[in-house]
Amino acid sequence: MPHATKTASVGPSKDMAPLPSNFTPVFIRNQFMTTIPLPTKAMYPDGAGQRAIVTGSNTGLGFEAARQLLSLGLNHLIMGVRSLERGQEAAKRLQAANPKATIDVWELDMESYPSIRAFARRCQEQLPGRIDSAILNAGVGRLSRVTTASGHESTMQVNHWGTALLTLLLLPVIKEKANANGPSSKPPVMTIVNSVTGHLCKFPNRKERPLLASFDDEKKLAFDPNERYGVSKLISQMFLVELCDRVLPVHGNPVINMVDPGLTKGTSLFREMSGISRIIAKGFFNTAGRPIPRGSATYVNAVLAKGPESHGCFLMNSEIAPLAGYYYSEKWLSALVWSETLKDPEFADAEDIVRSVQL
Repeated sequence: MPHATKTASVGPSKDMAPLPSNFTPVFIRNQFMTTIPLPTKAMYPDGAGQRAIVTGSNTGLGFEAARQLLSLGLNHLIMGVRSLERGQEAAKRLQAANPKATIDVWELDMESYPSIRAFARRCQEQLPGRIDSAILNAGVGRLSRVTTASGHESTMQVNHWGTALLTLLLLPVIKEKANANGPSSKPPVMTIVNSVTGHLCKFPNRKERPLLASFDDEKKLAFDPNERYGVSKLISQMFLVELCDRVLPVHGNPVINMVDPGLTKGTSLFREMSGISRIIAKGFFNTAGRPIPRGSATYVNAVLAKGPESHGCFLMNSEIAPLAGYYYSEKWLSALVWSETLKDPEFADAEDIVRSVQL
């Protein structure tokens, strides 16, 4: 298995030395000197007969990860998608990877708190057996500021707020169903798609109080799409590390890890680009980006090959790697992100959820 960096030896991410501030050598190693192996049944013999949730699975990395899981013998796929029509079209193509599998297409809009709650409730009520894995892949990179019904800027809403809420709501569901098919030696796994761009962002508003509200205030913070995408992944990472410190992967609780698929060409993450910026971006991604199957293979590795040793860890090139640099240099930020997130009215039941899965 390839190594991400010399500092990324196996072990808890939070105890590692941070990635270097000069990221260029790491980027070159990751994108030009590392090949992620494509999954095979010999590599992942336990993949057969499982049930998985994959959000954002009608296109790009999510679609390909779902296809790879089905090719390994996945028995039941739940697709969480914003557009049911596009999801159903994708499901027809995915069925070819495993004609015997059951594929359900459920609506999930990460910009809508009611939609997130409805999706989690449906998982609770309509999935009678074990949920072996969940890949929370749905994410967005916006070129302009958009405010959602929640009042949050949309990049932060999808990549942090919505992802945090869905993670919390799925925890008791996955725990309750963990031994539905009999005792299992392998805990369920929830993988949240993250990004090394969280290490590269400038985070100029980190001294603002309240911190998270500053992302929604146009007067306080100018919108830079590249910066916003990276910092949204950083904020998500900090929240998840705090969550993993509170919820251990025991008694049916899932392993929770974060995966960086690497720079990948052919995705629709920055689909809003046009004109010369689109041409430049496409050229860069085509030159340096991984093919989608290689990027998606990191997702499959995260849920099928990683166990409790990866809980709360950041995975890069399918190896446990350091967290973003701000975690080490300003550790208090993660506690602040946790406390401010839980103050949002939609997270009013978060502490009760966490207590329920700590038992």
